[in-house]
Amino acid sequence: MKIFIYSLLIFVYAVLSGCYEHFPLKQDITRTQNEFLNQDGSKVKFPELTRGKITLMAMVYTHCPDICPMTTHNMQLIESKLSKDELEKVRFVVITFDPDRDTPDVLKKFAEIRDIDFSRWSFLSGNKQNTKEVMLKFDIKAVPADSSYDADGNLSYYIVHTDRLSLIDQNGLLRKKYVGSIVDVNEVVNDIKYLLE
Repeated sequence: MKIFIYSLLIFVYAVLSGCYEHFPLKQDITRTQNEFLNQDGSKVKFPELTRGKITLMAMVYTHCPDICPMTTHNMQLIESKLSKDELEKVRFVVITFDPDRDTPDVLKKFAEIRDIDFSRWSFLSGNKQNTKEVMLKFDIKAVPADSSYDADGNLSYYIVHTDRLSLIDQNGLLRKKYVGSIVDVNEVVNDIKYLLE
């Protein structure tokens, strides 16, 4: 009998303390704002531009040969599974951690090749300090790997980085992290729908 009562008390404590909440995270990301240029070269502040929207955010770089294109594609698949009404309340944000090469023009071309709708998407490039602050906030690592020079003498390099999609709710709280390139698209869609309820 004592074991049953003890188990019941642990269960009640876990429920009351929020251990069984749908999302594992509740991190406020709105305390600091970072300035970026969007794909049109206009100044915006992140996360201010997502205010009142459920946001799916990724950090990528356009010279990435594998993970970043797959992550961006998965974001598009998620977008395709949401209704028009749901999409009115959702924002997609892509921030580069390679601002030296990923200028607004480069990001815009990267998006246009993929037929991305800029009414719902923002591609952001910032200075190194703002980029580092956002990376720190989202616990994203990026380290330049092997480098070389092309035939024109331009430095070419790849970046080893965290493979991440982040889900932010309407109140600016980071709620969940996913592995961006292999994410279960339906899981993210269901999580967005849960936040929309």
